[in-house]
Amino acid sequence: MNFDHVNQELFAFLDHSPNAFYAVHNMCARLEQAGMTRLFEGAPWKLEAGQGYFVTRNDSAIIAFRIPKADYKGFQMMASHCDSPVFKIKPNAEITIDKQYVKLNVERYGGMICAPWLDRPLSVAGRVIVRTEEGIETKLINIDRDLMIIPNLAIHMNRQVNEGHKFNAQVDMLPLFCEKGEEKDEFAQMIASEAGVTAEDILDADLYLYSRTPATTLGLHNEFIASGRLDDLQCAFASLQGFIEAEPVDSVAVHCVFDNEEVGSGSKQGAAGTFLSDTLHRINSAMGRTEEEYLMSIASSFLVSADNAHAVHPNHAEKTDPTNRSYMNRGIVIKYSANQKYTTDAVSGAIMRAICKHAGVPCQTFANRSDMLGGSTLGNISQSQVALNTVDIGLAQLAMHSPYETAGAKDTAYLIEAARVLFSSSMEGKGDGNYKLTFS
Repeated sequence: MNFDHVNQELFAFLDHSPNAFYAVHNMCARLEQAGMTRLFEGAPWKLEAGQGYFVTRNDSAIIAFRIPKADYKGFQMMASHCDSPVFKIKPNAEITIDKQYVKLNVERYGGMICAPWLDRPLSVAGRVIVRTEEGIETKLINIDRDLMIIPNLAIHMNRQVNEGHKFNAQVDMLPLFCEKGEEKDEFAQMIASEAGVTAEDILDADLYLYSRTPATTLGLHNEFIASGRLDDLQCAFASLQGFIEAEPVDSVAVHCVFDNEEVGSGSKQGAAGTFLSDTLHRINSAMGRTEEEYLMSIASSFLVSADNAHAVHPNHAEKTDPTNRSYMNRGIVIKYSANQKYTTDAVSGAIMRAICKHAGVPCQTFANRSDMLGGSTLGNISQSQVALNTVDIGLAQLAMHSPYETAGAKDTAYLIEAARVLFSSSMEGKGDGNYKLTFS
């Protein structure tokens, strides 16, 4: 495997995907380059066997699929998410201080680590909704330069800062934008200029801060990578690459990337929404199959929920389970939880191990300490819409939910290969816990 080449492509994707809107935009471009046809939920779908397609919802979630034949056995799917903990800019954002400074009013999205957001260059990206003669139009904007900073309070004014600090999002985490000038609403004017419209034409916006620190390799032997948004764009990127490289034979390959996982997935574009169910039903209908055939195909389907995992921390190894510990560069992490925070059971875990073995990539296991609660993933949430065998996996990383995270330099390539094998394979249900696995 050419790990360096994979990481350079990953870095380009990460650096050009400051939030979910851009991640989906970039995946759409990659799929179009690969010859896939774009569909729209509000238009008829005319699907052909042997072709690939993709559809988006809310510009922040995407499902791509390839249909090898009309009488396919089932769906081989990998799902990840493209949102990350971040600060969203509120409406009426400008706050003037002492007639000298302008800072922006923001609120937290998801469960981020606040401290690393301070004292680093930031900018803003997202979407604006503008007025047109016929209605409204969406425009993506990214102020692609070092623009803002959230300054720390000097230690002379907070002598206890190194003894622990409780961050107040309304007080401590507001970014410095500019000096107060003569113009009013300079932030709105900047956004309008970037979108190529007047401020009066902007009806609404979803705008977010992002860290400007680019992705990089580090470690004595370049064995680690570091970037913002590794959770979970690292998995989304690997799933996309594996999907494009795959050669489906008997089952439909389905690449899913949802939004809003960091706040519970309970949106139309989240895993708890109907996006996946709607898409699978429309594939079934377009291929002239009955509802019973749909249910039969679900029984011969498999979902890999790919969301990064916690690596053993070099300074806090005691925070990890004694026997189920994952490490960077040791391969795909299969995640287990008795309370079903992760969906993996003996059946889905066994299938994932078979996929890894056929792909020739290492795998390892993770479980939380029995006295420590972990986070949930989109795998169990999606079961409310499409119930099927599901395994929860991830890639081991450090500093999850920081604006700058660390992972292994080999693991993205491992997941790409496992995804390629998954999307090229098929399974046939022979009754609960009994499946025929076919690898092309």
